[in-house]
Amino acid sequence: MKPMGALPPEFARQDGPLKIGGRAADEWAAQARDTPLFVYDMAIVAARIARFRSAMPAIDLHYAIKANPHADLLAAIAPLVDGLDVASSGELAKALAVKSAASISFAGPGKRDDELIAAITAGATLNVESEGEAGRAFAIGDRLGLTPRMAVRVNPDIELRGSGMRMGGRASPFGVDAVRAAALVKAIVAAGADWRGFHIYAGSQALDPGAIIETQAATIELAARLAEEAAVAPPLVNLGGGFGVPYFAGDVALGVERVGGALAEALASRPSILAETRFAIELGRWLVAEAGVYLTRVIDIKASQGETFVIVDGGLNHQLAASGNFGTVVRRNYPIAVAARMGHEATETVSVVGPLCTPLDRLGEKIALPRVAVGDLIAIFMAGAYGASASPTSFLGHPPAAEIVTVI
Repeated sequence: MKPMGALPPEFARQDGPLKIGGRAADEWAAQARDTPLFVYDMAIVAARIARFRSAMPAIDLHYAIKANPHADLLAAIAPLVDGLDVASSGELAKALAVKSAASISFAGPGKRDDELIAAITAGATLNVESEGEAGRAFAIGDRLGLTPRMAVRVNPDIELRGSGMRMGGRASPFGVDAVRAAALVKAIVAAGADWRGFHIYAGSQALDPGAIIETQAATIELAARLAEEAAVAPPLVNLGGGFGVPYFAGDVALGVERVGGALAEALASRPSILAETRFAIELGRWLVAEAGVYLTRVIDIKASQGETFVIVDGGLNHQLAASGNFGTVVRRNYPIAVAARMGHEATETVSVVGPLCTPLDRLGEKIALPRVAVGDLIAIFMAGAYGASASPTSFLGHPPAAEIVTVI
């Protein structure tokens, strides 16, 4: 038997049939008219946002929509946050449908000319990632007769310790190396851009508050140093995000209150060149991961060489991350439950596998569950971020999963 991650707190206390947003999982499946499906509990998202606001009242909150760009979810989140961060023209279009361009920023190391045109025309902020990109943006702005809004994304000379994905302190396609950033800022300001500040992202999926506190303090110092070198104060410093969520056994939820307290102290003593600067944190998975449940129905149960396989109608084509094929080095189990028997004692060890013709399609490996029967709904938690949109939905021609957002 192999361990699973802990259920999110909103679901861990349930006993009997699983409820999401106050309704039974079977009701959501009936509404979708088929399985598999994702259900996103907007009340959980709103609670995460409220918790952030309480912990960091002076910090702008941006939603990184790559975590989950589902249109209904995005429409519900947009009024609750200060900005949206996008990474493609497709995401930009979705963001513009629910938020003004002035509160949208566009990052990504390979923005095509048509994407630069779209962002400049709309009035979104470009987080420029190279001198070449800045030059292309100015040339496009000249042709359009428009002034680009520009921030500089910095590849920092620091990294976020213990992060699941480190994006600083090394050679990177993301951002301009810190040693060249001030020179680019000078060039942007001299060329007449609408200068918007810095975007400094050191890593993601960190659960150690001490590491985040250390990185944020270093990021503030770096922003001040670059501002002094460029001789211009940044209107905004995006401190990145990095807030992790506890997917696996042994993970401990991040104490954002401790992070917020330390950040308030760091900002209270920040260098004078940042005195009028606003600060933002962009979060994706921390806001939405625990709100999502992936529901998939058991279509067969079979034994093979002493192991029991529960075969369900959805798999890595919808929920790649739960299969262990989305950036994890060692495959570990997401929290999984039999939806009809929440809180029941585990009685058997099974592997939950999808319908795809590949041995990679394994959603739960040798996990302890209550009795499972054909027709049961299996619930896979932590499914609100990097689920449907981060999975190979066209693989083997299976239909896409439905996605439903609960109403609060």
